[in-house]
Amino acid sequence: MSTRPAATSARSVEDHRERIEQLLRPLAGREAERVALSAARGRMLAEDVRSPLDLPVFRNSGMDGYAVRAESVAVTPVTLPVAGVVAAGQGGPDGLAVGTAVKVMTGAPIPPGADCVVPVEDTRAEADRVLIERGRSAGDFVREAGTDIRRGELLVAAGALLSAHRIAALAAVGFGSVPVARPVRAAVLTTGDELVAAGMALRPGQIYNSNGIALAAALGANGIDVVDVSHSRDDPAEFRRKLAVATGAADVVFTSGGVSQGDFEVVRDVLTEVGGEFGAVAVQPGGPQGVSVVDGVPILSFPGNPVSTMVSFEVFARPILRRLTGLPEVPNSEVPLLDSVRSPAGRRQFLRGRREGAGVRSVSGPGSHLVAAMAQADVLIDIPAEVTAVAAGSLVKVREL
Repeated sequence: MSTRPAATSARSVEDHRERIEQLLRPLAGREAERVALSAARGRMLAEDVRSPLDLPVFRNSGMDGYAVRAESVAVTPVTLPVAGVVAAGQGGPDGLAVGTAVKVMTGAPIPPGADCVVPVEDTRAEADRVLIERGRSAGDFVREAGTDIRRGELLVAAGALLSAHRIAALAAVGFGSVPVARPVRAAVLTTGDELVAAGMALRPGQIYNSNGIALAAALGANGIDVVDVSHSRDDPAEFRRKLAVATGAADVVFTSGGVSQGDFEVVRDVLTEVGGEFGAVAVQPGGPQGVSVVDGVPILSFPGNPVSTMVSFEVFARPILRRLTGLPEVPNSEVPLLDSVRSPAGRRQFLRGRREGAGVRSVSGPGSHLVAAMAQADVLIDIPAEVTAVAAGSLVKVREL
């Protein structure tokens, strides 16, 4: 692995990510709302939830069989009279006398006095009597009240993502609704005279707008509620109008395009006037970046090349957004590189890669326009800023896409 001292004129990836996290961190304190449990999957619990009751609620049978006193089946085989039958959802006899049995179904209440259940497989029914062929000890197949959770104990902690198994636990103790954090609302605003919507005919010099739909998809996949997706030409007045709509609807706005050093950088020109910060980050792709706040709403401005936009989202925004929505961190690992790659000195490079067996192979060059090649990738290969060449067989860090 070849190295060279990193350039220091541009902001580091870590510094820019921290700047974005500073802007978005206050969204962790957004208000809560109560939703039906049936609509809570994928939402983040806003406060600790404690069980309002013991679970199991009552002593019940863990098997289809016969509730008995262990002393009555200490010596087997033995035949006992059957005092009744109890199904799940029913009450049972007031008590169980020594030397008798009550037939019980799984989940049915255990009659007072019984201390074990003999599974039906170990018995043979004989009219109103039952032959017990194998004895049991006290406690066998009896689910005692409160052995799962006691009333008042913590059931699900604040910040937990409400997956199916947590929803099952909440439903089991009787919750019909739960307090959850309001979703983070995001708007996407793409820019550029050259962009047209998919499905329209292309005129000379035009390309299809992939960034709007791609950013919306990435946000939705990471638990964000996308409330507006729009496009502005390279016209400051139009951009201001559409930005006002976006900031009025969203907690955070993502823009793409218009942030570099060209003559028609509408995002940079408009947002610099209101205190936006624009400059270079020592990264490839995605070097030009911008952050602003308009009417209290953070605005993250990414470069317009499709790969730059998506890599910028993955590297700078995705980690904090997942924390805000309760999702687990994106897995990162270190694996062998299956081919050799080169990297520019002074810029941390995120190459698109594809896992092959226990290793990873780069799937395209560094170009920020190679969006079709990105479709073949499932990881980003993280090459440090000081590294200029990586030989095949070297260990490299990768982050899952």
